[in-house]
Amino acid sequence: MRRRWMPEGAAVTGRDLVLVTGAAGFVGAAVARAALAEGYAVRALVRAGSPRRNLVGLDAELAEGDMRDAAAVGRALAGARFLLHVAADYRLWARDPGEIVRNNVDGTQAVMRAALAAGVERVVVTSSVATLRVGPATVAATEDAPLAEHDAIGAYKRSKVAAERLVERMVAQDGLPAVIVNPSTPVGARDVRPTPTGRIIVEAARGRMPAFVETGLNVVDVEDVAHGHLLALAHGRLGERYILGGQNVMLRDLLGGIAQLVGRAPPRLRLPAAPLMPLAHAAEAVARLSGREPFLTVDGLKMARNRMFFSSAKAERELGYRPGPYMAGVRAAVAWFGQEGYLD
Repeated sequence: MRRRWMPEGAAVTGRDLVLVTGAAGFVGAAVARAALAEGYAVRALVRAGSPRRNLVGLDAELAEGDMRDAAAVGRALAGARFLLHVAADYRLWARDPGEIVRNNVDGTQAVMRAALAAGVERVVVTSSVATLRVGPATVAATEDAPLAEHDAIGAYKRSKVAAERLVERMVAQDGLPAVIVNPSTPVGARDVRPTPTGRIIVEAARGRMPAFVETGLNVVDVEDVAHGHLLALAHGRLGERYILGGQNVMLRDLLGGIAQLVGRAPPRLRLPAAPLMPLAHAAEAVARLSGREPFLTVDGLKMARNRMFFSSAKAERELGYRPGPYMAGVRAAVAWFGQEGYLD
């Protein structure tokens, strides 16, 4: 068992209890597993209707409740020493964009208020690199380039920026003992929903992405992101944010790596983003009728105009964060999607 963070002079009585919100989700499940591996006792906050596949066989206590319900969160925090707030609405599109904002902002506020009321000693809040500014000239964005809410593209990015600023204010004004982590693009097993990036992996593995947009992203194994949460809990400075990324990769290379894993030819047709905009608008129009999230979205294309490259140097320097090759996560994702029938 690794040595964990402990307040000076504090006594250790049994296993420290940590509450993990969003533990049924992709990143949350990985964080819960990492916490158990570190020797913590884990209580998982899950919504009543959430799928529980990622919690099967996990030695964790379940607490039912919505993150926007401060009373339910307060009950789940009873006896917990630490909080890992991973729950989020990560959709890039919704029939009602305001729902994404309410989930991420109101939910974060409710959870943080409950943490203050419960006297939790330390909190790690899962934000996103979506809260950081990238531009045409950006080589690799850092924590020193925060994005203003009015400059954020789409409801998801606006909500994550607003939630992050909320946490920062509560740290400064209310003494919230919180550290913020900003994962980049996690990939790996147990992406049940799947996430937008998981959908790309599924479509590419099925041979349904013969073309690509000239863009780039930072890809990281979800297991590294999960371990980064525990490092932030142990070593992070209160009020600071830490990018938990992996490697900066061009989309064409990511798709090529997936194709190689499944024995397909890599995509060779490069498409400019602008001509795809009418298709994205059409896809969203169909989605408004069907209720199913479209694969191609207007906000996604707007984001693809810049290479979404990031640096994890601060987390490496201050937390001891050491991400491995991103293809380990891609390989795990492809294998898991195959086993679960997503690639049929």
